[in-house]
Amino acid sequence: MYEGVVQDLIDELGRLPGVGPKSAQRIAFHLLQADPADVKRLADVLVEVKARVKFCATCFNVSEDDQCRICRDPRRDQSVICVVEEYKDVVAIERTREFRGRYHVLGGAISPIDGIGPEQLHIKELLTRLGDGAVTEVILATDPNLEGEATATYLTRMLGPLGLRVTRLASGLPVGGDLEYADEVTLGRAFAGRQAAT
Repeated sequence: MYEGVVQDLIDELGRLPGVGPKSAQRIAFHLLQADPADVKRLADVLVEVKARVKFCATCFNVSEDDQCRICRDPRRDQSVICVVEEYKDVVAIERTREFRGRYHVLGGAISPIDGIGPEQLHIKELLTRLGDGAVTEVILATDPNLEGEATATYLTRMLGPLGLRVTRLASGLPVGGDLEYADEVTLGRAFAGRQAAT
């Protein structure tokens, strides 16, 4: 344990996701040894990002404006919405350059153990977006874990009566992986989603 403001810095850094006590200590000492101008630039950016960045009023992606650049882009296909858990998932999908529709960020996944139910997510707003009939397909791109599956199942039930095409991202074996290391669920999905060999 360190004293005073150094320990305060380590404690605050340790509250960040994915930063354990050792990493927090390393970052703190890096900042202490860094050039004061570099530290000031980091502090200024942190303050500026909190002041300027908000969530898109339409899809809940991060944005500096009322609408994110994807929602403002008239070239995007308005008939397809890809539903993701977090805004960082939007970035992951955009990197593939395969999807040209719009997004809807739920803000998490259903997790009763963590006290997160459908009411805590942006599901009501999704249903409102679907109300005008412009959307014909909803792609559920939630994480392939227990919470993501529960969320996708819930949304499938909610969206079924609307007469939309509801699809789920395919999942299966990773490229470069070995069958012997695949878990049963992944291997089962790979069989269920098999395609004709070309």
